[in-house]
Formats: sequence, C-alpha cells, structure tokens
Amino acid sequence: VQLQASGGGLVQAGDSLGLSCAYSGGTFSSHVMGWFRQAPGKEREFVAAIGWSGAMTWYTDSVKGRFTISRDNAKRTVYLQMNSMKPEDAAVYYCAASPTRYISNQANYYRYWGHGTLVTVSS
Repeated sequence: VQLQASGGGLVQAGDSLGLSCAYSGGTFSSHVMGWFRQAPGKEREFVAAIGWSGAMTWYTDSVKGRFTISRDNAKRTVYLQMNSMKPEDAAVYYCAASPTRYISNQANYYRYWGHGTLVTVSS
C-alpha cells in the first residue's frame, strides 16, 4: 500500500485549504483512513479518521467544526478540508491507512503512512 498526500501550502489565518491522499496497492474500501499532523518540536497528533463507508468519522477536539474528513472509494482518495485555519494548525500533515474495521485516534493503529504535506498558516 502506498499513500501520497498533497495539497499543502501557505495560507493566512482564517483561510481554507484542502488536502488529498491518494491510495494505491490494496483495497482502499477495506481500510480505515486517518489524518495526523506534526508541528516542529511536537509529537505527531491525531487530526481525523474515517471509516470504510465514510459514515463514521472522528475528530480531535481542536478541529471539530472546522475540518472535514471525507473519502471517495471510487477514486481511492481521502480528503481533509480545513476551514477557518489557525496558526496552530501549521504542521506536516500525514495520511495513514489501517486494514481494520474500526477507526482509531492512535498512530500505532495505522499500518501505512504517506510522506506528509506541509501546511503553513500565517497570522
């Protein structure tokens, strides 16, 4: 399984940005997908996760109401739409996949990881 995240860039506080993660090499619809992020000097943290069908989602509290995770199983892609961005959202964002049924906010639950895409938010 390979994951390729894209869409990072520089935005101003209050702006929106959308990330994509293209999946290949396996059965996408049987993988739980997650987004994590890591800011300089900080540990990697959970952002959002989505179940197989997209019906089940989970967000960390700091992004609830601002970020939306979604997936298109036909396109084998997971998305993270980020609105009302804040300087504290700046980080390298990673997508992750797990060939399991249940979503999780734990990084060690996810077997496959992409290389990350950098998001910078200016105040």
